[in-house]
Amino acid sequence: MAHRKTSAPKRGSLGVRPRKRASEFIPTIKSWPNINVNNPLLLGFLGYKVGMTHVIVIDDRPGSPTEGREIFIPVTIVEVPPMIPIALRVYGANGYGGLRVMQDVWIEPPEELEIWRRISTYRPTSNIDDRIDIIKNNIGSIKRVSLVLASNVKNAGGLDKKTPDIVEICVGGGNMDERVNYAINLLGKHVTVDQVFQAGQFVDVISITKGKGFQGVVKRFGVKELPRWHKHRKGSRRIGSRSPTVGALSEVPQPGQMGFHRRTEYNKRIVMIGEDGYTITPAGGFPHYGVVKSRWLMLWGSIPGVPKRPIVLRWPIRPPTWRPKAAPQVIYISLGGKTAG
Repeated sequence: MAHRKTSAPKRGSLGVRPRKRASEFIPTIKSWPNINVNNPLLLGFLGYKVGMTHVIVIDDRPGSPTEGREIFIPVTIVEVPPMIPIALRVYGANGYGGLRVMQDVWIEPPEELEIWRRISTYRPTSNIDDRIDIIKNNIGSIKRVSLVLASNVKNAGGLDKKTPDIVEICVGGGNMDERVNYAINLLGKHVTVDQVFQAGQFVDVISITKGKGFQGVVKRFGVKELPRWHKHRKGSRRIGSRSPTVGALSEVPQPGQMGFHRRTEYNKRIVMIGEDGYTITPAGGFPHYGVVKSRWLMLWGSIPGVPKRPIVLRWPIRPPTWRPKAAPQVIYISLGGKTAG
């Protein structure tokens, strides 16, 4: 059987199949962590990617070769305008190992949200008190408590839209009775990011990657282009015969959609959380975004997506063994003008 004379390792991963476009700009959250904290709190928050810059911090990672010294790190800025819970939803067991919705309560949202832009048929629950009493009387059957939150996008500096983004966030910590009371008391109130996360901790970032359209196997899977020879007329940057006929799973790289996939990056550390966006906005603003005007947080490293894209921040589902006690000391933040790519 003919084969290549040079090594050809397997290309691509079956763990991210199917490689198709995400259904929505706002990523779905498929699972939530079980955190061990005394007081109930939200396990996630919605933000918007702003751009990247660099800072100089004191390395506080134990065992690092540069521990205690100044290091240069790239960071990503995420603007996190306040969110308003507009609905409470509780889940119970469905008898098949899954969850089902037991009750939900939808309140009258503030006019500033303009919720009708997102849900044209929005109707608040008419008998809210009765629904809440039913929830409290069935605490023992509740398996999960969630809040539906709407992001007040008009407070964000770089977003030129009025339609609010809606996401369902699970409530964790404490016992089930405390979670229900916490969620009920939070309905209709403004929630800020510092009520959910603290500077220095790790978070998971869930977002939609940058779309690149229909691409070939060389760019999509990193297939190596072989040297040109006399049979190159059959095609360059093509893999040739790839698989059996329809009905069998093909693990061979194929051209197709690249980018605009839902992806999760685990354990991104929060370097800073701030309120004044002008303290981190570079000269001329961030490319393709502008000026940060509401609350923001700074993440160590890069995250998927393009500027202005919704980013879901979640408590880490597989946290590292090292739990930082505080945020790293920031010595310098680059505010030089960024060149738009």
